[in-house]
Amino acid sequence: MAPRPSTARTPAASGSALHVAEYFAPQRTSTDALPDPEPLLKNLTIGVLEVLAGVREVDQLARWFGEDAFRALVTRANLSARARSARGVAAARPAHRILRIRHDAPADGVVEAVVIVAGPARTRAVALRLEGWDGRWRATSLALL
Repeated sequence: MAPRPSTARTPAASGSALHVAEYFAPQRTSTDALPDPEPLLKNLTIGVLEVLAGVREVDQLARWFGEDAFRALVTRANLSARARSARGVAAARPAHRILRIRHDAPADGVVEAVVIVAGPARTRAVALRLEGWDGRWRATSLALL
């Protein structure tokens, strides 16, 4: 008696286009599988302030931002550059000091934080929402107050 061919389908043969797209799409990551968010919150805050001051390219932060938050940052950076140009002010490295970081996890793989930063002229708050995607934190929302 000849062996029967296997009826089990390989994943590639059984997967629809939707299944394949879901497989390669960004995957949510649990908080347990992610590093401590505090160093990233500090570095992103300083990076954002440097972008707005004109001493850092916004593209250097692209890998740490979601699409919508990155677009908002690019828009704000362009407005800051225009304002500096209109006033005739040169870009200068800001001297900011992080005073406090408050963060909370409203859901698994999500961190919402406020970073209080003291600058030479005033104290500001930077609100960030980090979400775990593909094994790392990504900022999906940013507000500079």
